Amino acid sequence: MLFGYARVSTKEQNLARQLVQLKEAGCQVIFEEKVTGANLHRQELQELLSVIKKGDEILVTDLTRISRSSKDLFELVELLKDKNVALRSLKDTWLDMSSNNPYSHFLLTVMAGVNQLERDLTRMRQKEGIELAKAKGLYNGRPKKYTPKHVGMKHALELYHNKENKYTVKEIVEITNVSRSAFYRALKEEGQKEFTK
Repeated sequence: MLFGYARVSTKEQNLARQLVQLKEAGCQVIFEEKVTGANLHRQELQELLSVIKKGDEILVTDLTRISRSSKDLFELVELLKDKNVALRSLKDTWLDMSSNNPYSHFLLTVMAGVNQLERDLTRMRQKEGIELAKAKGLYNGRPKKYTPKHVGMKHALELYHNKENKYTVKEIVEITNVSRSAFYRALKEEGQKEFTK
């Protein structure tokens, strides 16, 4: 079955042009929505993904209608491959998963590689920036969530050190809503070598 998907970003924009093109291309059912394409968690898109079956095809007027980022596009393509569903774009003719088009798979592989390279370069620049900031004494790591003045942590430590305390560590972190690992770190910072309860 041939499904269409049409999207514009705001309620003021018009879907008419996309709907005409998708109908002319033979779409039997068209999912349409007026919402940002920032991610794949869109109501109509998720509805479409829930009804497609093996052998179906999704048609869009251009890829920006279904995905705004290469990361989301690759995620979507992988999901559709797993379901044996094809994706095709009227404008971006290079992407045609409906046939065994080796160029389409090749270009997706190249784009995925470029996307991975971008992520690796970003991580590398981030690491270099941190090293440089450390060398200049400007980097202290992530700010601590639980400072000595944090009410929950303070209460957790008080409960732990109270001689009449009948609570276990598990109960203390549940009562005070602090994480167990942060609580153990705070005890270590106090010089506590062995933990009871």
